[in-house]
Amino acid sequence: MTRRKNPYPGVRRNIVSGHIYWKFEAGDFRCNIPGPYGGPEFLAAYEAALKGAKAPRSTAEPGTVAWLIEQYLGSLKFLNLSQSRKRSIRGELDWLRGMAGKYHFARLEVRHIEALMGKKTGPTAANTVKKNLSMLFNFAAKKLGYTGPNPARFAEKMKTNPDGYHTWTDAEVDRFLARHPAGSKARLVLLLALNTGMSRSDLCRVGWQHVTQTGGKARIAYKRAKTSVAADLPILPDLAEELAKVPKDRLLFITQDAKPIGYKPETLGNWFRDRCTEAKVPGSLHGLRKAGATRLADVGASNWEIASYLAHKDTKQADTYTKKANRSKLADSGFAKLTNVSNFPDTLDRKAKNADQ
Repeated sequence: MTRRKNPYPGVRRNIVSGHIYWKFEAGDFRCNIPGPYGGPEFLAAYEAALKGAKAPRSTAEPGTVAWLIEQYLGSLKFLNLSQSRKRSIRGELDWLRGMAGKYHFARLEVRHIEALMGKKTGPTAANTVKKNLSMLFNFAAKKLGYTGPNPARFAEKMKTNPDGYHTWTDAEVDRFLARHPAGSKARLVLLLALNTGMSRSDLCRVGWQHVTQTGGKARIAYKRAKTSVAADLPILPDLAEELAKVPKDRLLFITQDAKPIGYKPETLGNWFRDRCTEAKVPGSLHGLRKAGATRLADVGASNWEIASYLAHKDTKQADTYTKKANRSKLADSGFAKLTNVSNFPDTLDRKAKNADQ
């Protein structure tokens, strides 16, 4: 008789005083696996053990939203996220646990999902609730044996601004630079964000260790904290001029005023918004990232050139910038052809007027 292969390598059965429990061993790492063999709690703990981590002991009632969130936070899916994404989604799930943690997730209906969405201010935040709940239901189906529906999938999505964050205009950049002089931290932050496309989390940790000299030209290279995608960019003259004012022995380019330590991403974003208010511009750091991509698209940069600036692994987002730039150029070329045709009424057709004179 052929012995059946163990579906969970590393797990072995222990029997103590007639009680069966499961133990995981891989190298020097060992831990107990709770719950019935192959059950939801067992699977969540096994996934964490494969990563060398112990699943958090659940304090929530099994089957509740709070319990489901705990299972997700102890899973490989969560552990594989970047540190910045872990922080943001943990905060989002903490809010969800506070609002609906006691309810059994299998009993939730579309109307319950939309009611939770309605407790958020603004369409983007409401849609984030829908997205996170849908993600949790999918996780339950793939990893915990849940076979019910995903009501979040059918909840009505709120309409949002298709352009998202405001994209800085050249005039707004000039106004900001006029308000914040050379050598100021505000000016350095703007030029770093505009010329490198760095996000808040990347701006908080960039320093001289990211700058290199290649063929007599300075470059700045880093990996995005969110995606680990690498970027390697030339340092343009206006940014080089500001960086020259930063002490060479300073680990970080951007430090707090009170003491030489870095910012948290959220704190830097709030600080920069205050500088925008001083300059009377409706800007944000993410809007500068979009402005840099728009600037490249307007001068004919390819999708991959824009993706390299954004440190994206594909050109999906870059496509939106090139399409907008191409539409504008096509409109110009189309109207140029139209104005060469003298079939307007005399009152509108300058060529016809000139011919009559």
